Amino acid sequence: MLNYNPLHCLPSSEELPDSDETPVDNELQDLIPGLLKAILALIWAERRDWFFGVDMGVYYDAKKPAIVPDGFLCLGVERFIDETLRLSYVLWEEQKLPSMVLEVVSQTYRGEYSTKKEFYAELEILYYVVYNPHRRRKAPLEVYKLMNGEYVLQSGNPVWLSEIGLGIGCERGTYQGITREWMYWYDESGKRYFTPEERITEAEERRQEAENRAQMLAERLKALGVDPDTLG
Repeated sequence: MLNYNPLHCLPSSEELPDSDETPVDNELQDLIPGLLKAILALIWAERRDWFFGVDMGVYYDAKKPAIVPDGFLCLGVERFIDETLRLSYVLWEEQKLPSMVLEVVSQTYRGEYSTKKEFYAELEILYYVVYNPHRRRKAPLEVYKLMNGEYVLQSGNPVWLSEIGLGIGCERGTYQGITREWMYWYDESGKRYFTPEERITEAEERRQEAENRAQMLAERLKALGVDPDTLG
């Protein structure tokens, strides 16, 4: 008797396009999810059970084209498959839905508040995050949580994502030399996690402070008639 596995009949990630090849029309659609991914790589550096995709195809049906969120976070999956990394995210291989999807609204609306929102709810994505940098009268960031099959807008900034163990929000800051409002991850107390650039700056400041303290100590010893170079 043959062992039949229906998964063997489906295309693999190596056989599927990795994106829909639609170019972004706003630089923020690349920078914002890229920053979130870079911060995660620092705060979850020791973890191997997560994946954050940026502008990557998510295949949910072998007969339909992929969806391509600006960013998405998956928990309970391998951080790295192998040295070639993922080409796309294929649900029948991964067996895990994204826990969160992110859409950054461009100059042209693409259904972020209607069709995409409805589709992600049907797919049962737990959190749907929309950031609209062009909004003036409403909050640019909206975080929705799936409750009883419908998305419910969550209040606050940042918003705590309990199932993920992180908060997400936006505030003014500087990234890649650009000062504006950016999206960040936060801890449960609402404290923002540093970006890679900020960590480098903090480390340099601490090094400089240590050097300054050492220099001051050396000068005091010399004033007392002690040569600091002779001390063990």
